[in-house]
Amino acid sequence: MKKRFILILGLFCLLSEAGAQEEKGIELNGTPNLFIGTADDYGQMSPGAAMPFGQIQVGPDSNPRQHPGYDYEQPIISGFSINRLSGVGGSGCGGNVSLMPDATGKDVKLLKESEKASPGTYEVDLSNGVHFFTTATRNMAVERFTFPSSQGQILLLNPASSFEKCHKAEFQQLEPRVGQGMAECSNTCGRGRYHLYYKFFSSVPFEMETFENGMRKLTFSTNTKRELEIRIVASTGLESELKQIDSLKVWNEDAHSIAIQAQNEWAHILNRISVEGGTEDQKTIFYTSLYRTFHSPFQITDKTFRKYLGTDGQTHTAETGSEYYSSWSLWDTYRTKFPLITLLQPKRSKDIMQSLAQLYVTGKKDWSTPYECAPTVRTEHAVATLLDAYRQGIAIPNLKKAYPGMKNEMENLPLKSPDQCLEAASDFWALSELANELGLHEDASKWKARGEEIFDSIWPREFMNIDSTFTKMRGNGLYQGTRWQYRWGAPMYLYRMESLVGKKELGKQLKTFFEQELYNQGNEPDIHVPFLFGRLGMPRETGKVVYPLSQEIITHRYGGNDAYPTPYVGQAFVNAPRGYCPEMDEDDGAMSAWYVFSCIGMYPTIVGEAAYDLFSPIFDRITIQLDEEGECQLTIRTKGRTNPKQVLKKVLWNGKPLKKFQIKHKQLRHGGELVYCY
Repeated sequence: MKKRFILILGLFCLLSEAGAQEEKGIELNGTPNLFIGTADDYGQMSPGAAMPFGQIQVGPDSNPRQHPGYDYEQPIISGFSINRLSGVGGSGCGGNVSLMPDATGKDVKLLKESEKASPGTYEVDLSNGVHFFTTATRNMAVERFTFPSSQGQILLLNPASSFEKCHKAEFQQLEPRVGQGMAECSNTCGRGRYHLYYKFFSSVPFEMETFENGMRKLTFSTNTKRELEIRIVASTGLESELKQIDSLKVWNEDAHSIAIQAQNEWAHILNRISVEGGTEDQKTIFYTSLYRTFHSPFQITDKTFRKYLGTDGQTHTAETGSEYYSSWSLWDTYRTKFPLITLLQPKRSKDIMQSLAQLYVTGKKDWSTPYECAPTVRTEHAVATLLDAYRQGIAIPNLKKAYPGMKNEMENLPLKSPDQCLEAASDFWALSELANELGLHEDASKWKARGEEIFDSIWPREFMNIDSTFTKMRGNGLYQGTRWQYRWGAPMYLYRMESLVGKKELGKQLKTFFEQELYNQGNEPDIHVPFLFGRLGMPRETGKVVYPLSQEIITHRYGGNDAYPTPYVGQAFVNAPRGYCPEMDEDDGAMSAWYVFSCIGMYPTIVGEAAYDLFSPIFDRITIQLDEEGECQLTIRTKGRTNPKQVLKKVLWNGKPLKKFQIKHKQLRHGGELVYCY
């Protein structure tokens, strides 16, 4: 009997140990600091709880608020809302279904020393004694409020909360523990609208009364527990989808299990890259940047929700065997974020690119349309994004179906300012290359000629002959940059610049650009420029420029819209809430992906080429898992390096030298080894 008891006890201990391991979730390769870039105007990010590519990101909204709702340096809050976009500039968008655990909603503060955030969770103590914990699934916010006592459990719900204008909002109680609502709100910069329908579930019955300014006061039945849990499920922009939300399934799993699932989803992505060498701060910033890259676009549909609101205002069904994605900010993210998503998540990229191509079928505009199923921003340069993914080997079944919409878009590109002309020339180049890929060679020749015509009409006149006006921000109608910064804005036409200026002279000018601190790390129009040296026969110069930009204190002369009255001297990327230089938009993962590429020693200089320019990596060894199964790996390592600023002599690919310090994606995608030799 004693032996049997010991055996059972031993088995119980083994099962308990296995259960405890499961409860902890998958360990992350690195530890992201979700508070990087969340202070004031130093990144415009939020530490809210989210799943990768999930339309829910729950977090506090500061009062007064910052663009994504949250400001690390402002402890007073207006409540906790369920969605937001990270660092998109303007006034942000989202901020819906705000809940405040307080009877008055006034002067409630975050106790900053208690604040914690990790991939998938956020928690904090409030000045009124309430503890707040939140996690999320792809489309459900899980919010747990622990009150000081079981008495007086009150939430103030604001159905019309929004970072931009709310045009329409409703909320009604359906059952003692269930409510339902909707919000129709403007997107970033007031462009277009998104439509949110949601169901509200409470662990405790509540009574509802109207509060000031259209808010609802929810008073919950007294219970022996101090905890109150709210779950809010968002639909795909369609009210009809609410009928498919099963109350029983909503409560299937406890909050802790959901948090573990969120952590595991993040681990699946973050653990695709492992690094060795470098400082702890460099690793933290690296994994935080990787984390920021994979918040959007949002996966809207799944096995339950197959339909979604299209940009034409009609109901559509996701293609068989795929999921529909929405929420775009391509104007900057096309440069870095989407090439990185395709590199690390090729299977998901297929659905993302099919969703992007589908916009051309249902009515794509440069900015948000009046019929968006989730908060979104803008979709310029979608053709280059699709071309790049296609050349990376991503199948996009509806590409030919989207092509007429692409042609229509090209015929209506704005050409009012010099920067618009350069961007249009780039877009025509991308469409020409894509037409060739589709076998439409006559069209390809036409688009190629049109791109060259636009480039030749603007670059010699506006950007060739350097004078004193080249350092002025927004001169001659430029949007967010100087002539110096925009002159490099169409790198696919570098060969035409060389024919006008001379390759050697152009190289000298590029060196002058950095030596005189004319580059702007705080904005995206010139973030590809450090990687042009290799194209001008000076590949070893790239590392000399990229290392200080990403790792050292430098002089920043320009902000987002103007030159600083006094140049800002500091690092562009820091492991701190003021994690970026002032006014630096993170732009929904654009800058984060830039930092990731800068650390691994490869950069997609011309989006659409599906190729990388190579330079010294920050870390000594980088292992990238290129497939879901973990069978295909890319290894990047250094050989003979004794200090981080040592000049790179050559790069080997599977033992053979790469002559131009450049490699195409199709060479990488089957795995291999890049060795950087010093």
